[in-house]
Amino acid sequence: MKHSPNSPILLNSSLHVDEARKAITNLVSELQQESSLLNDPADIETVSLDHAINRVLAQDLLSPIDVPAADNSAMDGYAFDGKCLSQAGSEVTLNIVGTALAGKPFEGKIGQGECLKIMTGALMPADCDTVIPQEFTTSASAESICFPSNQLKAGENRRLRGEDLQKDKAAISAGRLLRPSDLGLAASLGTSHLQVRRKLRVAILSSGDELRSLGQPLDPGSIYDSNRYSLNGMLSRLNIDIIDCGIVRDNPDSLKDAFIAAASKADVLISSGGVSVGEADFTKQIMQELGDVGFWKIAMRPGRPMAFGTLKPVPGKSPARKTLFFGLPGNPVAVMVTFYQFVRSALLQLGGVTQADLPLVQAISENAIRKKPGRTEFQRAILGRNVDGKPSVRITGSQGAGILRSMSEANCFVILRHDQGNVAPGELVDIALFEGLL
Repeated sequence: MKHSPNSPILLNSSLHVDEARKAITNLVSELQQESSLLNDPADIETVSLDHAINRVLAQDLLSPIDVPAADNSAMDGYAFDGKCLSQAGSEVTLNIVGTALAGKPFEGKIGQGECLKIMTGALMPADCDTVIPQEFTTSASAESICFPSNQLKAGENRRLRGEDLQKDKAAISAGRLLRPSDLGLAASLGTSHLQVRRKLRVAILSSGDELRSLGQPLDPGSIYDSNRYSLNGMLSRLNIDIIDCGIVRDNPDSLKDAFIAAASKADVLISSGGVSVGEADFTKQIMQELGDVGFWKIAMRPGRPMAFGTLKPVPGKSPARKTLFFGLPGNPVAVMVTFYQFVRSALLQLGGVTQADLPLVQAISENAIRKKPGRTEFQRAILGRNVDGKPSVRITGSQGAGILRSMSEANCFVILRHDQGNVAPGELVDIALFEGLL
C-alpha cells in the first residue's frame, strides 16, 4: 500500500518495520529522481585504486582485455592433444618433449604421442587442448607418462581465452560498493583509477539539556553525550563525510537554527533525542515547519519513536536539494538499532549502491525469550557454537534501551518478527551480525 509522505496513516500510527523500510526506500528513490543526487557529472570523482575502498562505482568498469588473455593450463600436469584419448586403448603413453611455465611459454611443436610438462597458468600450445594432472598419472619419468584413457575427457583442465571475462564486457557494474576483491580485479585488468560517486555528506547532532560534552563536569541529572560517537563510528564504516554539529539544547529556536545550518551543507541530517512525546521534544514541530514528515512511530523495540522525512532546500544552498532527515531516539541502544535497521541501508541507497540489504543467518537460541506479538524486537546477543558445533546464540541479559554495555558485549542482533511470540530454547532464530557494520 502506497502512502504519501504526509499520510495520516504514517504519522498517527506505528508502522511495521517492513512498512517503515518500504516507506524509506520509496522516499529515497523520489529524492534521487527529484534532485539527481550523486547522478550529476559534478558528483562523480576519479580516484586511484588505493583510495577506492568502500567507494561506490559510478560507471561500469569495462575490461580492456580478455581474461584470461590466452588459453592456459588450469593444473600442474601434462598438456597434449585430446584426440589421442579416443584412439587409445585402456592406457595412454606419451613422450615428454618440453616444459611450459607461467610466463615462459613452450615455443616448439607437440606431435602425435607427445606431451608437454606444464604448470598452472602456463600458455597452452596450439597443438594441445587437454591437461592431465600429474597426480592422475600411473607412472611418470623425465621422458614419458602413462595414465588410463578413461581418466579424463578431451578439453579438460584448460582455461579458455575470455572464459572469465571478455574484452569490452563489464568487469564490475556501476553501483558496487567497492571491496578489496574488486580493487584486485581492477588491478588485474591494468586499471589504476576508477570513476566513483562522491561521498555523501551527513550531519549529526544530539539534542537535550541534560547532555554534556566529554571533559565537562556532570551536573545532577546530566549525562555525557555518547550518541554522536556511536553515530560517528557507524558512519565512518560507510566512508561518509561527517559534519559534527554538536549538542543542541531543548529550545525550538536553537533546534530550528541547527537544522537549517545542517541542511545547508549536508545531504542527510541525523539527530538523536527529541523525538518522543515529552514537553521538551520539539523535533516533530520543527520538521513540519521546515519540511515533510514521513512517519513518526515504528512498532519495534527498542526504537519506537523515530522520525523520518525531508527538509526543504535552504535558500542559497547550491545545488538546491532537499535534505534527508532521520530523527533517532535518545536512548543509546535505540540509536544504534534504528541506524542499523533503517539508516544504513538508506544511506547506501542514496549513495548509489545497488545492493544495500544485509543477509540474515539463523542460529539456535540458548535462551527462552519472552516476546508478545505486535512489534518487532531486536535483542542484543552473542553468537557462538554449541557442543555439537552448530551456531547458537545467547541473549546478553537485560535488554533496556539505555544499557549501552549490552551492545558493547554483543556481536549480533536476534530479530524477533512482528507476529512472532515466545521463543523456546533450541528454536532457530534470525540473527544479524555486527562485524563490519557497527
